[in-house]
Amino acid sequence: MDKVIITAAVTGSRPTKEMNPAVPYTPAEIADAAVECWQAGASVAHIHVRDPQTGAPSSEINLFREVLDRIRSRCDMLVNLTTSGLNISAASEDELIDRRLEPVNLRPDICSLDIGSLNFQDRPFVNSPRFGETAARRMRDHGVKPEIEVFDVGHIDQARHWIENGLIADPPYFQLCMGVRWGIPASPENLIFMQRKLPAGCHWSVLGVGRHQLSMITMGVLLGGHVRVGFEDNLFRRRGELAKSNAEMVEMAVDVVQTLQREPATPKEARALLGIPPL
Repeated sequence: MDKVIITAAVTGSRPTKEMNPAVPYTPAEIADAAVECWQAGASVAHIHVRDPQTGAPSSEINLFREVLDRIRSRCDMLVNLTTSGLNISAASEDELIDRRLEPVNLRPDICSLDIGSLNFQDRPFVNSPRFGETAARRMRDHGVKPEIEVFDVGHIDQARHWIENGLIADPPYFQLCMGVRWGIPASPENLIFMQRKLPAGCHWSVLGVGRHQLSMITMGVLLGGHVRVGFEDNLFRRRGELAKSNAEMVEMAVDVVQTLQREPATPKEARALLGIPPL
């Protein structure tokens, strides 16, 4: 596979402007960062939203809608909206699931689908089997491609169960999340192990948290996968040097891809690879 889909995760839920002044908060800032990444060579933007005044993580649907509309009005980049919902409090599991899956109703190109639970740094990240099944069905019914985020090998097994039961259409698309504290550690051996557990015929991407970003995306390109970079995963261009923008990280990823004799996929090519129809 010669083409590499580069995803830019431009803000996430944890980084702040105190950590790096270039972290985007408002819908306009988030959309501007995504478009700059598209200009630098990314074909997918992975989107979280923030309270525009405080920068606190948000799941407000109108913020997702505004970011989606702003990006689509300016370029053909694929938009991937998160359903992680780490900031959502709810009175029941039904309410929690419905609120987490609100972004699916906007019919973006892709939504993240977190399959398994884990201790996520300083808090539990709970993704019950009921959430996974409901999310897979709703994304299928809305024509939204799931990006299956996995943080350990057991999560791959659970995803295979939903694939084998027809809830996730071909080709499945996995994001291997390496180096999240208390998920699988980021090492070449672990990445090869995870990649070998994936179902035949799927597409997969890899991210590395913090200082592991460059080594993991380099390994991902060598192993035939796709890659993700951006402020959600890492705020530094190199040790001791803050990145000036998300686009700077995309430029770094493009350099890696081309040095290893592959090419960044355009949004049109990414759609074809993932089986996502044009807008």
